[in-house]
Amino acid sequence: MTPSLLPLRLLLLLAPLRLAAAAGAPPLAYVPNEKSGTLSVIDTSTDKVVGEIEVGVKPRGLAVTPDGKFLYVSDQRRNALHVVDLATRTVVADLEVGESPEGVSISADGAWVAVALEEANAVALIDTASRKVVATIPVAGKNPEHAVLSPDGRWIYVSAEEGSSVDVIDVATRAPVGSIPVGRRPRGIAFSADGTRAYVACEIAATLYVIDVARKAVLASIKHGVALAGVVVLPDGRRALVSDGKGGALLAIDTATYQVVGSVEVGKRPWNMALTPDGRKVYVANGRSNSVSVVDVATLKRVAEVPVGELPWGVAIH
Repeated sequence: MTPSLLPLRLLLLLAPLRLAAAAGAPPLAYVPNEKSGTLSVIDTSTDKVVGEIEVGVKPRGLAVTPDGKFLYVSDQRRNALHVVDLATRTVVADLEVGESPEGVSISADGAWVAVALEEANAVALIDTASRKVVATIPVAGKNPEHAVLSPDGRWIYVSAEEGSSVDVIDVATRAPVGSIPVGRRPRGIAFSADGTRAYVACEIAATLYVIDVARKAVLASIKHGVALAGVVVLPDGRRALVSDGKGGALLAIDTATYQVVGSVEVGKRPWNMALTPDGRKVYVANGRSNSVSVVDVATLKRVAEVPVGELPWGVAIH
């Protein structure tokens, strides 16, 4: 029977399924669990764990390729970067990157992966086409935790736990080009979508620093909370969300006025986090609660608490 001859009632029943297929599957959130040696997979439409991927010994930083095919996750114990095929949910490559890898980021074009190396006091730059380390770049800050590529792929901003500045690396020359003074113990870094601003959460200073990327200079500092850890910026750039690790809260900051405009309680020791692509929900890894708090960005209300493995470090969504 041709579609034109199908009963109207059946056509109406099939329509939602066709629309769902056209829209594609909902994004998945991937959560590295340090003590479990696994990645928890969360369906962002239901906020339920739908899978678990065994990966290394102590997974920490992670990033998904722009095409959604692969995930790169650092393994601190093995000094490695594992490459996970997300279709099969298996590790397909192990890259030796250097001592104690932690934060991971990937360029918008998927060409480069940057990895902070804590014990080496350096950043590894990986060519994703060859899956080889093409440069190991020393930084001034000790124990670098995050190495974040700018949206245009020109810069890597590096935060060091035993430092009070952000090191800036030129990707083209593969060399440091300066340091930007901030507060004590800089941790999470996030760029605005247009790449004009960088936001740096400093834990001991309990301050969020706003950096003008073109001038490599601090524009503003917002002191709030107890011990800031992770940060993300909404797609429209109007707000930054910052986790207060010791305060067990998520703070919302207006990026025009530099004022804290709201907060919501999350789990214990919230660290790193990620937004859904539409910016409607944020997923916060709670290291001491073994959970991920899901927060509605518009209302700043916690809408779910998702149990994961032991000591979740962060979240990547695609």
